[in-house]
Order: sequence, then C-alpha cells, then structure tokens
Amino acid sequence: MEPQTGQRIYIAPFQGITTAVFREVYTRHFSGTDKLFTAFFNGIHNEKSLRSKQREIEKTCHHGIPVVPQILSKDAGEILLFGKQCYDLGFNEINWNLGCPFPRVARKKRGSGLLPYPEEITEILTKIFPALPLKLSVKCRLGYNSNDEILKLIPVFNRFPLSEIIVHARLGRQMYKGSVQTGAFREALHLSAHKMVYNGDIFTPEGFQAFQQQFPEVNRWMLGRGLLADPFLPELIRGISPSAQPLLVIRKYVDDLYFAYRKAFNDNLRAISVMKEFWSYLSLSFDRPERVFNKIKKSTAFDGYEDAVNFALSHYVWQGKGGEKFL
Repeated sequence: MEPQTGQRIYIAPFQGITTAVFREVYTRHFSGTDKLFTAFFNGIHNEKSLRSKQREIEKTCHHGIPVVPQILSKDAGEILLFGKQCYDLGFNEINWNLGCPFPRVARKKRGSGLLPYPEEITEILTKIFPALPLKLSVKCRLGYNSNDEILKLIPVFNRFPLSEIIVHARLGRQMYKGSVQTGAFREALHLSAHKMVYNGDIFTPEGFQAFQQQFPEVNRWMLGRGLLADPFLPELIRGISPSAQPLLVIRKYVDDLYFAYRKAFNDNLRAISVMKEFWSYLSLSFDRPERVFNKIKKSTAFDGYEDAVNFALSHYVWQGKGGEKFL
C-alpha cells in the first residue's frame, strides 16, 4: 500500500477511555495521528469547576501531537468560560460536542439532542463569537432524528469562523448501530464552507481507502472504535511498515497503560475497571476475542487481571483489524 500524503488523522473522544493517561501512552507507542481530542467536559460553571478536572488537560500535546479539549454544553456562557480557561492553559482550540448520542444527554438538548434546533445553535454561536479567544471546531452527527437536520445546520455553521466540522455519518438515534450514511455526508460536504472531517466506521486501511475514494476532497479523518480495537490502524493507513512482532508491541502498550492507570489511581482497583473497558475493544483484534475478554472481564484484583492478560497474550493470536467485527 502506498503511503498517503496530505492526510490528517485524529483520535476520536471516548468518555472514560481517551483520557490523558491513554493519550500519553498511546502516542508513546504508536505514530500516525495528528490531533487528539479529550472526552467531553461539562458542568464548567466557574473557575473552580475545571480545577478538579484539570489533570485531563495538564498537557497541550502528547509527544508533539496537539490536544483539543471538548465541551458538552448548551450554554454560551459555559462554553466561553471553558474556552478562556483552556486559552490560559496554552490551548489554541476547543471543540463543541454536538454529537453525543446517548439518550440521557440528548434528552437534555445537549450533544446530538441539540441538532434539531438550529435557532438555538445560531444563538449560542452568535454569543460565543467574537468573544472566544481561541479556535472553535464542532463535532456533530448528521442529525438526531433526520438527515435533513445537518442540511439546515450547515448554512448556520457557514456564518461563523469555525476551524473545522467533524461529522460522524450517523444519526444520534442510531447510536453506533446500522450503516453510516455516506450520501447524507456528501450532501453536507458540498454545502459546507468549512473543512470537513469524516468520522464513522473506518476500521481497516482498505476501508479507509474506500471512504477516501468516495470523498477525494476530504483529507481529515477521525478514527474511533477502529483505533481502539487495532492501535496500529493509523500507521497502516499511512503505509508505515508494521512491526515484525506486533504482539510484543501490544504487550508493552497494555502493560504501560495498566501501570500508568495504577499510578494515576494510587493503586485503586478502579484501574482494573478502566482496563476492562479498554480490553472490550482491543480483544476484538485477537483470534478468539470472546475468550480473551471474558477472562479479563472476570478479574477482580490486580493479580487476577495480570494473570488473565498474560494468558491472553500467550495463548491467542493477534490478527489486527478488530474493528471489522463491529460491521
């Protein structure tokens, strides 16, 4: 496969997974990404609100790759406060989450639940600009209930100096089910005055090439579940030669991540809970994913977790391309 040129690859935000610990460890072991997004912040009502969560944005980059903090809000004042605090910490961009599909969020007209209300989005953006001291990008879906929602929103977005628009090519009510809707993404792409980032179901280099052929004018791509299942994915997309011993790389990666979480949580068993969530994706790249994950999932102590991981890495075959199992 020929190396891709001029392509930018982003790591999608995942609540509880793409933490500062993950970003630091992942970028230490793997290359090929150009931008990292935090999981969303909310409840930023005053300067103290962010202080308790500041560990997540202590670094503006990890191993030279810039970090973009994300805010989930329907309050212009909260977004402005968050932006000003991030600016003071050295960031040059924040991202507004209009894509979270979870019903408990959407019911409150936040995340993708705000997409059916272009007038409210217009009002928020009008209040934000030009008071925001740094760049603002938006991550959204095609709508919550209908693809028509994005077609009504693109003219709104065109009125404001957004740095880029990231679109997960599904509806909010789809969650992560069903097929991505590439036709609706294409319509939005042709209407947009801004740079568009494609997100959704990029699980393999071959899959990436197929999307690239559909959208030759796009050169910004966000990887989510595919990257969590196969951390080599950005390198493979770029045509970087894979490691001759990928399982050794994976072992070092998961060990570093595990011990980094133990340190971050002061050896609290919460570290195991986080690693189980992580392994729910990574296990998909092994030949027997259900057996790999079941043994790890049942662990309740550090020794048990370590034994389960050692067993998995010793008895099962790394195949990669685990994201294909989501199709």
